[in-house]
Amino acid sequence: MWWLLTCVLGFVRLYLDGVRVLLYQLFNRSFTLPAGNEEQEGLAAVKKIQEEFNQGKVEFMYLDLASLTSVRNFVQRYKAKGLPLHVLVNNAGVMLVPERRTEDGFELHFGLNYLGHFLLTNLLLDVLKKSGKPGKCSRIVVMSSATHYGGRLTLDDLQGRMCYSAHGAYAQSKLALLLFSYHLQDQLWVRGDSVTINAVDPGMVDTALYDNLSSPAQLAKKPFAKLLFRTPAEGASTAIYAAAASELEGIGGLYLYNGRKTESSALSRDQRLQSKLWKVSCTLVGLQ
Repeated sequence: MWWLLTCVLGFVRLYLDGVRVLLYQLFNRSFTLPAGNEEQEGLAAVKKIQEEFNQGKVEFMYLDLASLTSVRNFVQRYKAKGLPLHVLVNNAGVMLVPERRTEDGFELHFGLNYLGHFLLTNLLLDVLKKSGKPGKCSRIVVMSSATHYGGRLTLDDLQGRMCYSAHGAYAQSKLALLLFSYHLQDQLWVRGDSVTINAVDPGMVDTALYDNLSSPAQLAKKPFAKLLFRTPAEGASTAIYAAAASELEGIGGLYLYNGRKTESSALSRDQRLQSKLWKVSCTLVGLQ
């Protein structure tokens, strides 16, 4: 009976958070950057970079965050290029997928949304530190979600084996990202490293993330999506702001929503839980 109640509560918390976000988005304009998001403006920006630096280059490198081996291989390839790293945006994720395991045996939401980013960030941290300097810090941006408010973290059942709930697993992964972000920023400040890390909530964005909703939920979503959901470009604005805004230079440990500093849940600020999750995560991904 207890496992059923746990699953139901996770479901209810997630959808209540969703309703709260939709109500906010109904009565508040989406945060937008001064620069536009149109394709023509993007092409013009690329052309300007190429003209000014005469060596601008964009390159795609494959990375599967659901595979710790893929993460390590990606980092090895990146470091072999000898390039600096000034901005790392941890943006990949899945939502509400049926119970599945990664190739490493982790529950998919926890493994891809959280552990993959945890390992990637830690393995690239030395490059980020070398690339940053006082007055021009390297930046890490972590994509969280309002669903973290309803998230719960059970350290002895992070893989959801006792009671799997897609809603609870997604919320847990977004809470874990915040706990990780705040703990890492504290470590960086103590050591005096020129790296900042901020978390971002993009709001409810009309993307393929919602493809795993049940059929009734899909039907219920359609009338609201065009009216209340944000476009992918609008959803990306706060992440870009966190990665590039001059007013955020040297500032870390924030939770940003709609371009503004917002208070995350009290649980996400629990330093004891942050420390415990960090230690468990290091063990799971094989970091010393």
